[in-house]
Amino acid sequence: MSPPQIVESAENSVVAAKLSEVPVNSGKIFKFGNKPGILVHTAAGEFKALSAVCTHLECIVQYRDDTKQIWCACHNGQYNLSGKNIGGPPPRPLEEYKVNTRGDDVVVTRA
Repeated sequence: MSPPQIVESAENSVVAAKLSEVPVNSGKIFKFGNKPGILVHTAAGEFKALSAVCTHLECIVQYRDDTKQIWCACHNGQYNLSGKNIGGPPPRPLEEYKVNTRGDDVVVTRA
């Protein structure tokens, strides 16, 4: 007997947060279909959204405002704010999403 297949959600767009929920130099994990995403409000005032699943062993990443990077605590994996793997064992970048604002909503869409 094998576990049931988990079908990836067809959800293409989601309201990830309200503008007030993500101050400058902070990040927020949000649900995007079956997997989490991470929304970062950069020091330059931009929003960046990426998959929050580390490409090494699928741990959940987080934003570190002290280094201005995405970090995986499991094995010290590091990504820049575009999702490029820049340190540690992650073999490839994080998936990057498009971000738009609609009123007070921060909307994330699969690229």
